[in-house]
Amino acid sequence: MRVLSLFDGVSTGLLALKQAGIPVSEYHACEIDKHAIKISQKNFPEIVQLGDVTKLDIQEGQYDLLLAGFPCQAWSSAGKQLGLADPRGQLALTMFDIFKKLKPKYFMFENVASMSKGNKAFLDKLVGVEGVTIDSGLVSAQNRRRIYWSNFQINQPEDRGIMLQDILEDGFVDRDKSYCIDANYFKGGNLKSYFEKRRRQLVFRDAIAWSSSGRGNGKIEDRFRVNDKANTLMASGTGCGGAKTLNIVYSNDGIRILTPIECERLMGLPDSFTEGISNTQRYKCLGNGWECNTVTSIFKDLKDHIDGKN
Repeated sequence: MRVLSLFDGVSTGLLALKQAGIPVSEYHACEIDKHAIKISQKNFPEIVQLGDVTKLDIQEGQYDLLLAGFPCQAWSSAGKQLGLADPRGQLALTMFDIFKKLKPKYFMFENVASMSKGNKAFLDKLVGVEGVTIDSGLVSAQNRRRIYWSNFQINQPEDRGIMLQDILEDGFVDRDKSYCIDANYFKGGNLKSYFEKRRRQLVFRDAIAWSSSGRGNGKIEDRFRVNDKANTLMASGTGCGGAKTLNIVYSNDGIRILTPIECERLMGLPDSFTEGISNTQRYKCLGNGWECNTVTSIFKDLKDHIDGKN
């Protein structure tokens, strides 16, 4: 399989193809982030880097499979959802121009599921197929809803039952799945943002529980089974010890963000996959990337299609 990957990042696409059992004879990548390129070359020295996607010279039939996780900032609800009115949104047209010129046997494109219905309809029409939405929470410990466009049948992966607590190096959490990790995760988080805006996943190291009735004092670990997959800390509602309300009070040093290794696990990548650059850049590369287990499942669908099983 000759593969061209646009906006390649850390080359999760190549890892997923290998895991799906699809032989790759050539993997050429367009990427401009020097940190992402460094990680790609560390893990896959065979990759040919082509540089800026806007300067790519392409010929019909040059590659068999075209991959593109085109930039999401212009489409995501986290931004203004301006689509083509955002300069970054124009890269979708760049991708489509390459797609038209190349005429690949197979393609798979990806972007956020939080885009507006109008933008989703526009992209469906542009590509010529209706995108399929998959939540990576089915195959990872992270809720990460994304749309995938392809010219082969994509099936929903089976739920593997992976919980956030399962991938932690230490500490405990208040939810079964992580909030979606983005490229700005390196900026850290705080309790107000975490509980009120439901973002920037936190891990708890030290907490004290107390109730409005004065009962239930003590270490939170005494009240909740840390290793229980269904473990949930309650901010309000029926508390422990028969109390009607349970309030959680955290010390200043009792919280942390996910480590780079934990984020790699959230993204379905091997431990230390992104090692070799600063932690800030590791978080950025991971937040911008694909969840590998999801893409591996999609490429297994592609393999079935090639083998005549799908």
